[in-house]
Order: sequence, then structure tokens, then C-alpha cells
Amino acid sequence: MERFLYRLSESPHRDRFVLKGALLFTVWQAQATRPTMDIDLLGQISNSIDGIIGVFQAVCQQPVHADGLVFDPASVSAERIPEDARYDGVRVTVRGTLGTARISLHADIGFSDVVVPPPSEVDYPSLLGMPSPKICGYSRETVVAEKFEAMVSLDVLNSRMKDFYDLWFLARNFDFDGAILADALAKTFANRETVVSADPVALTAEFHGALEKQTQWRAFIGKNRLADVPHDLAEVTFAIAAFLRPVSAAVAAARAFEEVWRHPGPWRRPSRAE
Repeated sequence: MERFLYRLSESPHRDRFVLKGALLFTVWQAQATRPTMDIDLLGQISNSIDGIIGVFQAVCQQPVHADGLVFDPASVSAERIPEDARYDGVRVTVRGTLGTARISLHADIGFSDVVVPPPSEVDYPSLLGMPSPKICGYSRETVVAEKFEAMVSLDVLNSRMKDFYDLWFLARNFDFDGAILADALAKTFANRETVVSADPVALTAEFHGALEKQTQWRAFIGKNRLADVPHDLAEVTFAIAAFLRPVSAAVAAARAFEEVWRHPGPWRRPSRAE
């Protein structure tokens, strides 16, 4: 994934995509993040299947210093993401080779989302000592806002345990300015036409007490081999609620929220020095 991102960052199409998803945790140098096999991107282009295939074919052929990888432009395929029907998401598959080994890469592309604060250039770390990809990336505030919006909109049907983990992890490991996070929540929910809720079902005992949800959570932890993570989903949802209820309640009531989050919390009034 790293070397494909490098090709994208060197191509004329670099400004047409914004990196999002689990790969950003690597950019933020977060420890113990969950593994991922996909590249998640916000596309700032038409979501035409043919157009996207053409862009990815061009990226496959982008000249770079030899790194042993060959991405086959003829292998590029794309399809609508059924579970992302609201946003006309597109999933791209690219195949290639590394010596005699065959590789397959997937990129999920979303469209029309807002990013608050605006995207900024990130330096994706190279694990191979090669030139690193430089590409625009999401802000942490928008990562939080989109995952919380998914919790609210999916309601009791939510099975996206990765979102629970990511929000829990972000709250434990990063600081947030409440006013900026509130702005990201407000604009993300408005853009997705979702009503802001300070008490979504996903953060209640009805949800975390359900055997099905507890089973899904433990299966997620086991599959991703995550250490130092609560095995009780209730503990995770309590932590997320402490992080997001105060700010979402302020947004829902159209009140200013000017507290600061110093990980792992709680929210507090900023000192004069801050």
C-alpha cells in the first residue's frame, strides 16, 4: 500500500485524493493501531467508474525509482460499494507483482464529504527506507466526526466494531480542541443530513449489553490481534460516551463548546496558558 501511495503522490492526480481511514494512524505514529488491508480515500473527482479506473491505471504507470513492485494497469477494476450506497462509494482493485509474489490491493473511495479542519499534507512513513509518500490527509477531528455519525445513523444495526475501537483509541491517545471538534461534528452531520444525537443507541446499555454485540466485539479484537484493549464492549462505549456526549450535546443544542480534551480525558476548561 505504501508504494502505491507513493506512486499516487508523485502523479498529477495527487491533489484529487485525501487519505483517510486506518492508514492515518500510521501517519500519526500511533502505537498498537489496528491492521488494515485497504486504502481509504476521499475522492475530489467525479465518481464515474470509467474515470476512476483511468486514474488508477495512470497511477500504476507513474514513473518512480525502482522498488521491485509492478502494478498492472490492465488489472484495475472498480465497482460501487453496496454498503456505502448513500455516498456512491467506489471500491478499486489493483493487482501487481513483487518478484514472483502476486499482490492485490484495494482502495475504497468516498465522495462529497467535508473535512474540518481542511486536509493538510501528511508524510506517510516508509517502512522500506525509500522515499515516503506525501499526500493530503484527513484531520483527526473529521475522522471522529464521521465515525460518530455512522454510529448515530446505523443505530442498533451497527456492526462496525472498528469504529468503536478507533474512537476509543483516539480518545485515549490524542488531544482535541473542543471548538474545532464541535465544528467538525456539526458540518459532518449537516452534510450527511443526520440529526446530531448526544445519546445514540450505540452508546447505551441496550447496545453494549446485547450478546450479539459483545460477540462481535470480541471477534474483532481476536481477528485483529489487538492487545491492551478492553474485552468488555461496555467499557469501550463508556469511554467513547465520556469523550463525545459533552461535545455532541453542545452541537445538538447549538451551544458553543470551548473545553479541551487532554488524553485520556476528561474534558476541562482550558487554562490561561492554553
